[in-house]
Amino acid sequence: MDTKQRILDEALTLFSEKGYANVFVGDIAERVGIKAPSLYKHYKSKKAIFDAIIDKMNESFAEQAKAMNINGSDAAADSAIYESMSEDNLLALGRQFFLFYLHDDYNKRFRKMLTLEQFNNKELADIYSKLYVDDPFSYQSMLLGMVTAAGLLKTDNVEIMTLHFYAPIYFLLTVCDRDPEREPWALKTLDEHIKQFNRLYGRKK
Repeated sequence: MDTKQRILDEALTLFSEKGYANVFVGDIAERVGIKAPSLYKHYKSKKAIFDAIIDKMNESFAEQAKAMNINGSDAAADSAIYESMSEDNLLALGRQFFLFYLHDDYNKRFRKMLTLEQFNNKELADIYSKLYVDDPFSYQSMLLGMVTAAGLLKTDNVEIMTLHFYAPIYFLLTVCDRDPEREPWALKTLDEHIKQFNRLYGRKK
């Protein structure tokens, strides 16, 4: 691991342990084993480090989506894939994404940091909402809207249907964050949730 990557890694660990506001550039440099002026050669500020961590998380998500043969952020590109997917494949896809978010090291530590800071820092609270509520909900709402228009699902309220789909998944993720031993239960519940969602909204495949 090169110095630039070590800075991100140690910074994220410190942020997740102490909270973003309580970590200073000097703390990060000390954890890496360099002096603060040397750190500034790689990143101009703590905010620049924070932004680079988000970029790395986005890259990791894109790589995971590509490995699963979907786009993951472009609902139009993914709608045809969803329409032709069997329920068994849909269950497997749901598990893969859930386990990625649960176990991806950057996501896990970043989510912990945002959980700590959301009541103290409005900007970080907004980032939490964007990453784990607004962006996923927007993508899934567009995706489910498209497959409903194609006749695969039936609803007169796509927004509520999306809430029915995503809210339990987010709930299960937060449960496992607090209590990792409940992961087997969460995975089983996730499968049953997706199957019931399909029945509830009349999925034809």
